[in-house]
Amino acid sequence: MRRCLLPLLLCAAAQAEPVVVGDGIPQPLSAMPGDAARGRAIVVSRQTGLCLLCHSAPIAEERFQGNLATDLAGAGARWSEAQLRLRLVDARRLNPESIMPAYYRVEGLQRVGEAWQGRTVLSAQQIEDVLAWLRTLRD
Repeated sequence: MRRCLLPLLLCAAAQAEPVVVGDGIPQPLSAMPGDAARGRAIVVSRQTGLCLLCHSAPIAEERFQGNLATDLAGAGARWSEAQLRLRLVDARRLNPESIMPAYYRVEGLQRVGEAWQGRTVLSAQQIEDVLAWLRTLRD
């Protein structure tokens, strides 16, 4: 019976509301550490993250980067891991006027497409992967 409950407990823990402390979320959202290569791929993806729609980043091979939001160059030096995690989870917690979507929130959203209702845009692991890549951006 324990074997049956473990996946349910892990799943429930993954869906728990992240705890905000000050201007960040200090605890990782997943048990596995983030992978910077996977995070970079999410940022570059025009289907998954859509990050470059608004942000520019030090990714020379990617054309057509956005200029509506903060340049991601140096993000790892400007913000702590906890601060970056909160910005990814729900930037509106810091700035209610932010145009950045909440990548890991399902409650309190407006005009959510039927296919996305009750689902986060990115998984907990994907948030940690993007965070790992952002932390590499020190210059």
